[in-house]
Amino acid sequence: MQEVKYKVLEFANKVSKKKMGEKGAIGPQDPEYMILEPVVTEQMGEVALALEFRKPQSVAEVAAICKKDEETTRILLEQLATDGVCFVNNKEGVDKYWYDTWVPGIMEMMANNLENVHKHPQIAQAFNDYGIVRGAKSVGMFPVGVGLMRVIPIETAISGETRRASYEEISKYLNESTIFSVSDCACRTVRESMGEGCGHLKEDMCIQLGHAAEYYIRTKRARQVTREEAFEIIRRAEENGLMHQIPNLDGSGKTHAICNCCGCSCLSLRTAEMFYNVDMVRSNYVSVVDRDKCVACGECVQNCPVNALHLGQKLCSSKPVVDKIERKYTPRNKEWGPEEWNPEYRTNRTDVVDSGTSPCKTNCPAHISVQGYIKLASQQRYTEALELIKKENPFPAVCGRICPKKCEDACTRGDIDDPLAIDDIKKFIAEQDMDESKRFIPKKRHDYGKKIAIVGAGPSGLSCAYYLAIDGYKVTVFEKQQLLGGMLTLGIPAFRLEKTVVQAEIDILREMGVEFKTGIEVGKDISLQELREQGYKAFYLAIGAQQGRSLGIEGEEAENVISGIEFLREVNLGSDKKLTGNVVVIGGGNVAIDVARTASRVGSQSVAMYCLEARNEMVALPEEIEEAENEHIAMNNSWGPKRIVLTEGKVTGVEFKKCLSVFDEQKKFHPVYDEEQIITVPADAVLLSIGQSIEWGTLLEESKVQTKPNKAAIADSFTLQSGEPDIFIGGDALTGPRFAIDAIALGKEASISIHRFVQPGQSLVNGRDRREYTALDKESLVLGDYDTTPRQRVAPNHSKALSFSDNRGILTEEQVKKETDRCLGCGATIVDEYLCVGCGQCTTKCKFEAISLKRVYDGAGLSYEQVKPAVIKTALKRKVRITVQKVQDVFTGAN
Repeated sequence: MQEVKYKVLEFANKVSKKKMGEKGAIGPQDPEYMILEPVVTEQMGEVALALEFRKPQSVAEVAAICKKDEETTRILLEQLATDGVCFVNNKEGVDKYWYDTWVPGIMEMMANNLENVHKHPQIAQAFNDYGIVRGAKSVGMFPVGVGLMRVIPIETAISGETRRASYEEISKYLNESTIFSVSDCACRTVRESMGEGCGHLKEDMCIQLGHAAEYYIRTKRARQVTREEAFEIIRRAEENGLMHQIPNLDGSGKTHAICNCCGCSCLSLRTAEMFYNVDMVRSNYVSVVDRDKCVACGECVQNCPVNALHLGQKLCSSKPVVDKIERKYTPRNKEWGPEEWNPEYRTNRTDVVDSGTSPCKTNCPAHISVQGYIKLASQQRYTEALELIKKENPFPAVCGRICPKKCEDACTRGDIDDPLAIDDIKKFIAEQDMDESKRFIPKKRHDYGKKIAIVGAGPSGLSCAYYLAIDGYKVTVFEKQQLLGGMLTLGIPAFRLEKTVVQAEIDILREMGVEFKTGIEVGKDISLQELREQGYKAFYLAIGAQQGRSLGIEGEEAENVISGIEFLREVNLGSDKKLTGNVVVIGGGNVAIDVARTASRVGSQSVAMYCLEARNEMVALPEEIEEAENEHIAMNNSWGPKRIVLTEGKVTGVEFKKCLSVFDEQKKFHPVYDEEQIITVPADAVLLSIGQSIEWGTLLEESKVQTKPNKAAIADSFTLQSGEPDIFIGGDALTGPRFAIDAIALGKEASISIHRFVQPGQSLVNGRDRREYTALDKESLVLGDYDTTPRQRVAPNHSKALSFSDNRGILTEEQVKKETDRCLGCGATIVDEYLCVGCGQCTTKCKFEAISLKRVYDGAGLSYEQVKPAVIKTALKRKVRITVQKVQDVFTGAN
């Protein structure tokens, strides 16, 4: 225990308007003392005690009070100002010093001395603790508009509100000031110091005005900027999902700073999120949703800083659904203790109300805003539709051709007649990416510049590269093959996914600055450690499941028994691979279908598929099976291979045994055979497509990455971080073989984790959307009138010639218009009006004018001296409301 600095403690009490020794006085363990203790000496404390609250004094005036010579006083005052304990401004040629409130004031100023915070983490901890200790005691006490900080709406969100006041406009404060500076965010500095950052970085975030700007520039806390630069900082903050607050104790219509805040690190917004003490920080506005216009795209939900918006359902139901969030109890009418708090607010954000939302968005592995881009397409806003898709999936042209269409499987319209042709609509929208003049290339949001290495140029690696490039990282993708795209290029035949489509979307990554190095196998040609030595700060391993599996049966080693994956790779690489005679494909998944259809195109006379599963159990998608049968590929279900028949070392047939069941009662893979039912099928070649395996080679040598028995890597399922902190793993290398869209979704999550990992003091989980969606109950829906137009279908291709061209067509624009009109519009956003702070960030993200701000309060800011009477008045009214509520609870039997 360090010796108490009593002069410093006395100053802490003076700022707090307390007297040492009295009840409630500041003690040595309180945050007000703890923040000063590391840097303020007793001599500095003596000088600080001579300062006055918001009353500027010269060196001579202070020296006379503290009874020190002027030079010593000047040196100590300058140190106090440098450390953030007091302001200093030059007024008419004379330096004047004064102190301000703890918050907003001394604590922010001290946190903005980055050197001190780095040397003394106690400063950051004390600032953090102050908000918890003192914030808990202020719950319910402040009327709207009178808190220490105040949310100021994004100006475009209230431009149409005739009742808006000038003090609610950011432009007023910028236009009235003559000097400006920009500094790091004090709150994010604190979070970073504590290792609790949220990924929103601190640099160049907070704008100081007037006397605060002069002080910040003089003490090197900030750099001076012009008014135009300040407006640009505001614009960029809004674009990146941040909202505005101002210090609110300077009097109505006055402030000395504008903060650009996020809900996941801001210590002021914590008041609303942790304590539900929203009135202390809110603006006069709340968000209002026009349900007729809302399409549940979720952009507002993801960008709401305080989690006041959730996705719900728009369609009527025979069962109760959450269509309004109402709070019976709030700090306004209930005594509010720790049991009502939400201390985990940064890790327990939710996106959906309990009764669920649109099934299409829920069922999509990437949770793409399906309803949103369908509405945009219906309005011929195709570029905006493409932009919306690419927020979650950078490769819509690819997925429009190979996606398993889980969104369509869940589509509510499918319970009436046919599901919406979501994939065909997406394919139409994504055709823009095939045209260099129309393709959508996202704007770079930041310029972070650190080097990131991605191993594997498949869908997951490319997805990660795309999102890291948006943040301005220097991304290099290493690929051991000569071609990019992974399984998209080498594992899917061109008649399903033409390689020009893959390359067009990869070209976009090149335009974004992503570098590709092909023909390099990391682990063999260069090690991860060597890449670290070259300056790479993190790695995403997305090597896929690129090898086939063996059966372990007699005859498998023969020359014409080939892995289906290897067969597809050879054909896609352009080798002159030929098959003759009868070809047997063993397997019943989508890859097996691709293998069989490819075999039909390279010379075989007949192709037959054999799999363990019954027809209704096959892994392959129904449309894939239908396409194969249309090409005269025979499907033989419920047969398992027993041995491959060889004559003089050559394949002549395959012996199969009847499979009675594939899964046991627990739905685990456990095939049961009838050994009496045996057939022998003639074959000149056998293609094995019974699954894929992961081969790491020497990539993981000398690393702490662990793998499962099936060689899939072990990593955190949310952050994707492996046992080696700078290595993140996703795609099939983590999950085993899945669809491209699953890998793409993990690629985006990896980019979020990597960004946080390479930046100092950032948590991988705080403030992060867990993207947990629940679908509405379709069985209870009560549907009214709806468009009865039948599902639009692509014109069939009547050519019977087999080729490697993708002859599947695309919907016409007229068909797209008809098809988008079939959407039932299942979901809508729901507002928690109490929790909404009225920042307006939601309005900037909505493409449909479906959410706006409504002025429901009329609270103007007060000067510091006016606050106490207003708080006392509010506290007395609150006591009455609490008493009334208790009486009502007694009569209604509520607890």
